[in-house]
Amino acid sequence: MQMSGTLALALVVALGLAFWAEAAFAHAVTLGDKGYIKEVTGVKIIPFLYLGAKHMVTGYDHLLFLFGVIFFLYGMKQIGTYVSLFAIGHSTTMLIGVYFNFGINSYVIDAIIGFSVVYKALDNLGAFPRWFGVQPSTKAATLIFGFLHGFGLASKIIDYNISPDGLVPNLLAFNVGVEIGQLIALSLILIFMTRWRATPAFARQAYAANVVMMGMGFYLMGFQLIGLVNS
Repeated sequence: MQMSGTLALALVVALGLAFWAEAAFAHAVTLGDKGYIKEVTGVKIIPFLYLGAKHMVTGYDHLLFLFGVIFFLYGMKQIGTYVSLFAIGHSTTMLIGVYFNFGINSYVIDAIIGFSVVYKALDNLGAFPRWFGVQPSTKAATLIFGFLHGFGLASKIIDYNISPDGLVPNLLAFNVGVEIGQLIALSLILIFMTRWRATPAFARQAYAANVVMMGMGFYLMGFQLIGLVNS
């Protein structure tokens, strides 16, 4: 049965509400996973694969940005290019950040990640050519924000004092898990988008969906900046 445009938009809003409920935990790890990361030593490939995949499929900020990136992409080659750019950026800074113990204040980086969602929503709405008379490179923006998303995760892993024993293989396993999780999430998003785009209401509801997404990005930015001030 074909998904109606109203139901499609309702699912976007539902994702937004879930994101709002979890906004305080952007890039966070559950208490059980946090304890495991702190205490485990040695090479643990399968557990870190699982943790990486779990992080991606429950990372609302990642999913919102990814949703925005592919919102108006139809060809699989295009989608593959942009998702690969995001993955390269995300993987690079996560691995380098943890290995060299370089992190960014969690409130600051999560606020920047919130801005990435706002930026992508504005990009989808065609705001930049209207406001500034120029369209920034969407590929460059996707790669740059991928770098920033990776620093967000690296900062959290550093905070949890991951053991140096088995660090490199565990990080690589975690990163592979993240990419597996991204493929799972992307597949679900593409199924959703394909059905939604087939409805007559998509063109009208696309504007509303990006406005909602922009609002969620502003919410995350504000939440994290307030946390920064209070800390």
